[in-house]
Amino acid sequence: MTSRTFKLRLRRQYRLGKQQVENIGLQAEKHIDRNIISRLERLLHVWRFVLTWLLLLGLVAGCVIVQTEALSRYYQTIEGVPGGTYTEGILGDFTTANPLYATTTVDNTLSRLVFSGLLTYNAQNQLVGNLAQSWSVDTTGKIYTVQLKPNLTWQDGQPLTAADVAFTYKTIQNPDAQSALNASWQNVTVAAVNPLTVTFMLTNPLSSFPYSLTNGIVPAHILANLPATELRSASFNIDPIGSGPFSWKSLQVAGGTPDTRQEQITLTPFAGYSGGQPKLAEFVVRAFHDQNELIAHFKDGSLTAAAGLDSLPPQLVNDKSVHSYNLPLTAANMVFFKTSSGVLSDLNVRQSLIQAADVNQIITGLGYPVIPVREPLLTGQVGYNPAYQQLSYNPLAAEQLLDKAGWLVGKGGIRYKANQPLTFKLFAPDNQDNRYVTTLLQKQWAAIGVDVQVVLQSPIDLQTTTAYHSYDALLYGISIGVDPDVFVYWDSSQASPQAQTRLNFSEYKSTIADGALEAGRTRSNLALRVIKYVPFLQTWQQDAPALGLYQPRFLYITNTPVYGLGDQVINQATDRFNNVQNWEIRLGKVTD
Repeated sequence: MTSRTFKLRLRRQYRLGKQQVENIGLQAEKHIDRNIISRLERLLHVWRFVLTWLLLLGLVAGCVIVQTEALSRYYQTIEGVPGGTYTEGILGDFTTANPLYATTTVDNTLSRLVFSGLLTYNAQNQLVGNLAQSWSVDTTGKIYTVQLKPNLTWQDGQPLTAADVAFTYKTIQNPDAQSALNASWQNVTVAAVNPLTVTFMLTNPLSSFPYSLTNGIVPAHILANLPATELRSASFNIDPIGSGPFSWKSLQVAGGTPDTRQEQITLTPFAGYSGGQPKLAEFVVRAFHDQNELIAHFKDGSLTAAAGLDSLPPQLVNDKSVHSYNLPLTAANMVFFKTSSGVLSDLNVRQSLIQAADVNQIITGLGYPVIPVREPLLTGQVGYNPAYQQLSYNPLAAEQLLDKAGWLVGKGGIRYKANQPLTFKLFAPDNQDNRYVTTLLQKQWAAIGVDVQVVLQSPIDLQTTTAYHSYDALLYGISIGVDPDVFVYWDSSQASPQAQTRLNFSEYKSTIADGALEAGRTRSNLALRVIKYVPFLQTWQQDAPALGLYQPRFLYITNTPVYGLGDQVINQATDRFNNVQNWEIRLGKVTD
């Protein structure tokens, strides 16, 4: 009985528990439905609202980024920026960086980078101050006064004063020093008036004198205690201290034989340079004795630039990464006729040769732009006058002139006069341009019955030829510069073997030309100089002592654009460094 009653009670409790669970489930379902399910629709609206704002914010942020980038490109340009190592390869030997002795292309390059002169040239090839703040000449035209910039220093921190300037030029004048500049500084009295003033007293007025003040100045506090006879071999020459844009850092030599020898000179920017601290971080000069080695190193990118090549190597002609700078020189390539002897002493022959030479054809075939040379003064110089240009191309007139002068065509198409053939030897430096020019001249002159034998020589052999004037005609380049003083090339005194330079290669003599040249170089008034040069130009045109061809160029090639370097006219190869302190090779974004 008891057992049955217990079971019934358990069943009743189970049913009550089950009913309570069901009731709890129903209540929970009602709460979920009322508090969650019924609100889901409103929650979706909330999420849609939130997502819409998030998307809008993302869109605004994207627009800001795009606009900022666009404005950045608009207000910024890719330009050169400071820094980087510039490595220039150059053909030649390094012997000294001292400007008193520098003669090779490598020596002159290093001298120009390490030292600075009183004056230099700007981008327009105008004479401007470097160490000098100003310069003037007195009413006699004989005394020039130069004022130095204040607070100049040497690269070792010592002050640079007028005493250093006076020491430099007095050392040049000292024959015991054996400076290559000695001949140009005779009969000039130099004095340091005070620490910032130096005077130059000439024996005669010379309007072109300021153009001789561009050579490097050397430090008296280092060299003054050395005997002049020991300066040429001083250790200073290969470990110099100057005042130029770059300071000497190191010299490394590689190669066991003269043919394989290479020198590498590393320079660092000089913060105290009068023209401003250079923007390049380092300047390296590498001297090569073999042209193929130079080209190979340039081609593999180990060189930034190459100098000393006559023309662009064939393997680089189609290389789009190569930048060629053709820097016109204030110089003249001419054929100088030796007027003192041989067939070229005949005025009719010289005039005929000029009329038979098609200079325009020669210039066109060079393959690069050049400025023609038509008279002894360069286009644009003070005194230049197109009315006095050399005889124009007219081969028919040339033949008629020779016929009239008794030079008649004979055997082999060559002209003869009194059994003497019309033949002469034409000497020239052996390079690609001269091989082309002499070949063309040979053909043009052969067309009128003149036999020309071309002799191309190495620099060393040609130096002997020009020194002794052992030629009939000479294709050569002469440096003229900005000033039109061409006295050394055409005055009678400069034809003599006793002349210091003997640069009158035509051995041209004319009392009219002499007087005009002397009068022109001693006048400071430009208008008066123009008038004084007229008789010289007239006489030169009539006497035909030379055939003008073109102004040569200095070829400079780089593997990258050099910001600050352009195709400006220069006076000598090292003038490519006139604004080297502003050169840049690294690129960066610059805000306008």
